[in-house]
Amino acid sequence: MNHTWDDFFAKEKQLPYFIHLETFIKRAHGEQKIYPPQEKMFRAFELCPLSSLKVVIIGQDPYHQPGQANGLAFSVHPGVKLPPSLKNIYKEIESDLSVKMDYTQGDLSYLATQGVLMINSLLSVEEGKPLSHQHLGYDIFFQHLMTLIGSLSQPIVFLLWGSHAKQYQSLIHPRHHLLFAHHPSPLAANRGGWFGCKHFSLTNQWLTLQGLTPIQWSNHLSSNLLY
Repeated sequence: MNHTWDDFFAKEKQLPYFIHLETFIKRAHGEQKIYPPQEKMFRAFELCPLSSLKVVIIGQDPYHQPGQANGLAFSVHPGVKLPPSLKNIYKEIESDLSVKMDYTQGDLSYLATQGVLMINSLLSVEEGKPLSHQHLGYDIFFQHLMTLIGSLSQPIVFLLWGSHAKQYQSLIHPRHHLLFAHHPSPLAANRGGWFGCKHFSLTNQWLTLQGLTPIQWSNHLSSNLLY
């Protein structure tokens, strides 16, 4: 049983696919512009210990433009303009919870430290080339990761946004709570199925029923003081 992320990675790093992946990434960073920076590839795990995990949000691959990707799905570096999907996430949080969001800050590390794992199924990407690293072995890594998380005994909410995230449903044990919605990207959200999904209040309701502390979703100082 993997009790920490270190245990999990120690096992994965012995497997051929992971050895190949590490070798490729190290070489690629010396030859191309790869995002996120190599030292931030596993930031989602560093900020959210396995024992503290309460919520899982699955993205597809990192932002592929300069200065955006910081190792957390949907998140950007402090001060970077919010990408459209993240802006729609903020809008739904405001509507769902009647709180304010600070649209000048898109770093979601404040959620990671509360037990929210925001993980892309691909952990790297070449600049300007979305999904460019989809054939490197990340599919094996992510399947192993989801199998591990899905088997944990602690209560976990999985927020599955869009068809890409929903494909991992079969790896999740029925003891956990699954919430489905369309992806928050403008193309999907504007067709319906994202705005009004109320995933943030529903997540907190379920966590409370399990005797767990709800997530403080707002990044706005006044909201953090009031709610």
